[in-house]
Amino acid sequence: MEKDEKRLTEHFRMDEFVYSAMAVELGLNNALPSEVIPAIRNLMVRLLEPLRIYHRQPMYIMSGYRSEELNRLVGGAPSSQHMKGEAVDIYTVDRNRLLEDLVASRLNFDQAILYRTKGFIHLSLKKHGVNRKQILFKEEGV
Repeated sequence: MEKDEKRLTEHFRMDEFVYSAMAVELGLNNALPSEVIPAIRNLMVRLLEPLRIYHRQPMYIMSGYRSEELNRLVGGAPSSQHMKGEAVDIYTVDRNRLLEDLVASRLNFDQAILYRTKGFIHLSLKKHGVNRKQILFKEEGV
């Protein structure tokens, strides 16, 4: 697949969603199963890209898809939406403003969790089922 073919939206590429520094460091296979691709597209097209446009500031994917093994090693929840392609951890300069923009945009989402100590925001969007529109604040965690 050529680099442009991996582009899912104007601002996000599939390889960003799959890349994991920890997986590379540990030699883990974090290959993307085909069954999670529709959920990733849903997350990118229906939440991340519209939010990025509304926010008008760069948003960097720190963690997207995680294999079960990678999720366990980073201390993720056993039922983590990262393993389903429904969640992403992102960094942006003004995280509080991003949360304000998320609410103001009226976009559908399942969870937005601001990890204050670690400095990133977890965003998720379920492909199927009811999205809770929960905004949570945590001091620690993955």
